[in-house]
Amino acid sequence: MASRRTDHGGRDAGGPVPPLVEHLFRRSAGRLVASLTRIFGPTHLDLAEEVVQDALLKALQVWPFQGVPDEPEAWIYRVARNRALDVLRRKGKVEESTDMARLEDVVAAPSGPTDSDDELSMIFMCCHPDLPFDTRVALTLRTVGGLSTDEIAAAFLTQRTTVQQRIVRAKRAIRECGIGLHVPIGTDRARRIESVTAVLYLMFNEGYAATQGEAVVRFELCGEAIRLAQLLARNPAAAGPDLDALLALFLLQASRLPARTGVGGSLVLLEDQDRRLWDTALRDQGLARLIRAMDAPRLTRYHVEAGIGATHATSPSWADTPWDRIVDQYDLLLDLTDSPVVVVNRAVAVAMAGRLDEALAALDGLDAGEMDAYYLLPATRGRLLEMAGRPDAAAVAYRRALMACRSEPVRRHFEARLRRLGR
Repeated sequence: MASRRTDHGGRDAGGPVPPLVEHLFRRSAGRLVASLTRIFGPTHLDLAEEVVQDALLKALQVWPFQGVPDEPEAWIYRVARNRALDVLRRKGKVEESTDMARLEDVVAAPSGPTDSDDELSMIFMCCHPDLPFDTRVALTLRTVGGLSTDEIAAAFLTQRTTVQQRIVRAKRAIRECGIGLHVPIGTDRARRIESVTAVLYLMFNEGYAATQGEAVVRFELCGEAIRLAQLLARNPAAAGPDLDALLALFLLQASRLPARTGVGGSLVLLEDQDRRLWDTALRDQGLARLIRAMDAPRLTRYHVEAGIGATHATSPSWADTPWDRIVDQYDLLLDLTDSPVVVVNRAVAVAMAGRLDEALAALDGLDAGEMDAYYLLPATRGRLLEMAGRPDAAAVAYRRALMACRSEPVRRHFEARLRRLGR
């Protein structure tokens, strides 16, 4: 057998380099882009993203042959930084005394991103109030969270071209309006925090229930959302009850992740999960964070959703869940947001509380055209129709869900449901 190549640090270079690069993309790309944007300025945000992508691609090409460096993130940073310098020199953007002094500072800078404030500053820059709300969220998910255009479109229940246009407009506004890179304080912080929490919420949701691909759960994305939320919660300029509530929600949801997948990565619904697999340490952290979050001048949707998560987390079983209480919590959530997604989730609780006809009527009242991309609407209708003893109608609903869904494990789940119905 041929010997395996190792790098100078003894690391096995024959290992899974692509998964490592994927990990770095999810875990480090946002921080790398933030650090480079601080160095070269917000007007060069596009360049920072481009050179980080180039560096990651180069790692895929080089590391399998030369070995993985001892500090992979620092390697990516140096390659990206040097590439950015080359591009700016070639375009004549680094010249005259001021820019030359800055160039010298860049060359002498540390070998990797070291300041967590860079990430916070990047998040708040992308969430500047001069940008439309949906545009802020899309830009931050792309730049900081590393989500693809398709993933963001799925999170917004919209078209990828719409997301692309929002991101282009946001970057143009940053250049034209001279939006800076800093962590805001006081009223400026309050104006931006709603967008920040929305970004992290959508990022975690994409990890918790992946909208496409072979995985039910994208653990890296959930972990990154939790890390950024913790980073913000520890910063005095960003911390507050709204972030505490969001972090409580993440921790409570994450506590169920060990039971969310079964054999071969199959989807396991909450009602079928083995609750002995739940992470009690994460659950307890989430409950403690929720108590802390209740010291708030007003409740947000994250307080209520964390409350729903806490009710599930402390219920001994699906059957023994206090469904009437959960319905009340969803009613409160609907007072805070008119999201059709909340209507769908509430319908399940209403059905489990023994009001099946009311639950189905609530789903029928939704505009199916507006929710064509949301496969959980027909999926939930199919489940409720099963409970109502209407297998033919349930099968029709599951087929619609199957057509709208791009997650392979979830598609297999719907196919199994159809087989069980004999359809």
